[in-house]
Amino acid sequence: MTDSNSIIRVYYQIFIFKLYASQLNPKTYSGGENLPTLKQNLMAEFIGSLFLVIVAIGSTILPMTLSGATMVLAVFINAVAVAMVLFALIESLSSISGAHFNPAVTLALLFAKQITPKRALYYIIAQITGGFIGLMVVGLTFYDYNSTILGVSGNVKNYSQVFAEFIGTFILIGVIIGCVRGGSKHTGLSVAFVVGGMLVATSSNMYANPMISIARIFTYAICGITPVWAVLFIIAETIGALSAAYVFGIMFPTKLKEKCDPFECPPQKPIMITKDAGPRTEKCYPFECPEDSSRK
Repeated sequence: MTDSNSIIRVYYQIFIFKLYASQLNPKTYSGGENLPTLKQNLMAEFIGSLFLVIVAIGSTILPMTLSGATMVLAVFINAVAVAMVLFALIESLSSISGAHFNPAVTLALLFAKQITPKRALYYIIAQITGGFIGLMVVGLTFYDYNSTILGVSGNVKNYSQVFAEFIGTFILIGVIIGCVRGGSKHTGLSVAFVVGGMLVATSSNMYANPMISIARIFTYAICGITPVWAVLFIIAETIGALSAAYVFGIMFPTKLKEKCDPFECPPQKPIMITKDAGPRTEKCYPFECPEDSSRK
């Protein structure tokens, strides 16, 4: 009787252990794919957007707290800081959500039918919410310098800067589509470089991100923007994103199976286009997070 009870006890412990372990493992979907859940997607978008706003706005405040600081120094620090943090965020969170952190990116992928309207809406809400919380975090970190945590900016922009946002967003989305569909292994680095580079090359100090434009309304920093001009910036960014999705969608209708090397595309080895992106198992790739049919 004692042996029987011991055997039952062992089987019971094994059952409890397996039950507990199943809660720790990522959920397995059809085809054996381990894809993140919507909750995980939105958490990644929220956190990424939060820290993107922190670096985008905070890096323009810090230089102005230093003696002898100039606008040139502030812009340079802003470009370097944004590029570095953006690269880190893409590398760390792209496996969860695709690392959009930008409604313009999400809208471009919606236009390309790579994300459902419902999921795109959830992404944009998470991005804007994260960005707004990030703005308040910036205010708290610089509270001793300026006790204003939230306020409405009075920085007036101009139409050349609106056009610059269109151009900046266009090339940002173009780089993303080209890298993802072209099979680049350095998408995160490419995106960080184009953002940092265009930030010091455009009159608007390009952010190319409606979420950032909304956050900039409520800051006293030099990167702030009035509500009216923010609306124009967002319109330009949206048009730029959709235009890039259309133009680069022509060049990259689907993911490339074979590709030319940089600056070399011999005619005897043509680029092959395929709709089969290959097996995907454990994670999403930057700006690319396929959904399982059971979760749509």
